[in-house]
Order: sequence, then structure tokens, then C-alpha cells
Amino acid sequence: MDNAVCRLTGCEFPLFAFSHCRDVVVAVSKAGGFGVLGATRFTPDQLEEELAWIDAHIDGAPYGVDVLVPETIDPRVAEFSSNEQRADAISSEHRAFTSGLLRQYGVAVSPDEVVHYEGRAGITPENGYAQMEVAFRHPIRLIANALGIAPAAMIAEGKKRGVPVAALVGAKEHALRQAAAGVDIIVAQGGEAGGHCGEVSTLVLIPEVVRALKAAGQDIPVLAAGGIMTGAQMAAMMAAGAEGAWTGSVWLATTEAETSEAFREKMIAARSRDTVRSRSRTGKPARQLKTAWHEAWDSENSPGTLPMPLMGMVSEPSFRRIENAVLGGNEAARDLVSYFVGQGVGLVDQVRSARSVVMDFREEFVEAVGGLVGLLGE
Repeated sequence: MDNAVCRLTGCEFPLFAFSHCRDVVVAVSKAGGFGVLGATRFTPDQLEEELAWIDAHIDGAPYGVDVLVPETIDPRVAEFSSNEQRADAISSEHRAFTSGLLRQYGVAVSPDEVVHYEGRAGITPENGYAQMEVAFRHPIRLIANALGIAPAAMIAEGKKRGVPVAALVGAKEHALRQAAAGVDIIVAQGGEAGGHCGEVSTLVLIPEVVRALKAAGQDIPVLAAGGIMTGAQMAAMMAAGAEGAWTGSVWLATTEAETSEAFREKMIAARSRDTVRSRSRTGKPARQLKTAWHEAWDSENSPGTLPMPLMGMVSEPSFRRIENAVLGGNEAARDLVSYFVGQGVGLVDQVRSARSVVMDFREEFVEAVGGLVGLLGE
């Protein structure tokens, strides 16, 4: 395919696969798509290891990295400059609530053990900037940022190195701000998406963003994101003005994914209505598979969710303990198993390889486009 996004990134087929798993990134890029490694779970040193592995296994195919440098910091945590300070700010009430919730499902952890962090890991400005420096040391063909305007340093370094900068947005006004800042690609993500997302549906957001950019004289390609699980959906979004698709949830049900067998089983069984936008994992609204964890934190008995990144310092170690408990035979803990996933989960009916997903997208895309062309007759 030949369009602006393909020319900017070097991909054959503009199917972008966001994943925290390096194996998915490599498999997708080698199959002609474009793998994007989500960096937020890694420390800078860990990210260096992940990218070195990708470089050694991707056979020169293009790939990218997604980092998070939040533009807006909650005033409650703005004064903190280290994870040690952030951990100390998490109250005994929040620790006790978390410990009590886990114990209800047979996951034993004391309040003192609830909070955990590793080095500079987490969604913080200092970690995001450090990850950005690591990413630019590798032959990436794209760097992406979310949670606000892409940092000026990222845009400047991207232009210096010839690396396109992508920015995720959930509203047309956000897209216009990103365009004015100088980003190269807009990823317009609808509320159906997994992870951090807004409230506007993808079907509405894509033409709205495309029209707004055109009216402002901004010739910037748009990728559609949110709920896209098939090649036919990808074709529909491109008919609406997008130049490709940015996907995430569909890769969670692949054999290469970082997700556990327990979560993949829950994905297959889930309906599109089984997800929820909740602050109870990161501190900002993020869509994920709904479980008793979310009901408890969003209930009247909750001490209230913590701001980003404190909430992640509580939730991420908790979910690791939950997964380990299930592996150890604790069936009660299975009720708490969750992960970031979008409403497209209702379209998941089997576990496939990442390469198979790319091939299916290609075939479905061609079939959908051919069907539309056929409607026009001779």
C-alpha cells in the first residue's frame, strides 16, 4: 500500500500493533504490519534490553516505540521527583484497603507489602524522558506519545533523526493542538479503546479529526484507533479518512502476547459490555476488563483512587500477585484477573498467532474494499 503513513514509517500495510510484548512487535513487523513496543512498564535499562532484542530479531523490518510523558501532573503529586517519595505518600488506608480486597480472594499480602516499584519505572515525566533517550539510540521508525502534547524535545529529536512522531488524541481540539506542536502523525483513539481513552466513539472521532485538520490547513495523516479488531473495520475507518489503523486489544489474544492463559480465556468469554473505564489501575480513566477489583475501588466503601502514578504503584504489583495466585491453583483469584482491553474484546473468539492476525486483517481488508468497489458497478 502506498500512502503517507506507509511512506513515513516504511511499513507495507498500515496496521499498527501496539503491544508491551517484544515478540508481538517482531511478528507483526515481519508480517508486513508495524509493531510498536509500549514502553511504560519498563525501566530505561529494561527498555534498552527489549529494543536490543528486537533489533536482533526483526530482520530490518520497521518498528516503533510508544512512551508516555504526561503533560499534566496532578497537583497532589507534582512536588515528587522520585518513586521513593511517591511510595511514601500512599496512605495506610489505601494500603489496608488493597490488602483486604486481595485477601477476600485468597491472595495473602500485608498492608506493608502492597506498594512496590522498580527503579524509575512508571508513568512519570522522568521515566518517559529517559525512555525517549533510549528509544532514539535504536533504529526506530516511529516514536509515539500519549497523555498530552508530545514533548518539544521529542519532536525536535524526531525531526533531527528523521523519525516520525505520533501523538494519541481523543478529541478534535487535541488533534489541532498536536498538529500545531509539530507532530507527524495523529492517532485518533475512540472511547472503545483499551487503556487510556476518551469518551467519543471511533466512528465519530475519525471523520471529525480528519475534517478539523483539513480545515486548519494541516496535512497530517490520521490513524484510527479504538475497537478495531478486523480488516473490515480498518477499511471502514480508511473510507472515513484515516490512513491506517492503530490496534492494541486484538494482540492480547495472540500466542506471543504477554497476557496470561487465564486472561486470554476471559477475553474469549467476554462480551463487549464487560469492560469499564476506571481510574482504579493507573489513576486516570482507562478501559479494562471489569472485575471485582474495579467494583471495590469504585464503591462507596473505597478510600478513593489515587492519582497517577501512585495508583499504578498499588495496582500493578497487586495484579501480578493475582496472576501468580491463579498459576498456583487459587481459583478464587481468577475473578480478579484483568488487563487493559477495549470493547472489541467481544469480537475475540480464539487465540491466534500474531502473524495470523496480520494475514487475516489483510484478507478482510481486501475483501471489504472489493465489496465497496463492487457496489459501484462498472
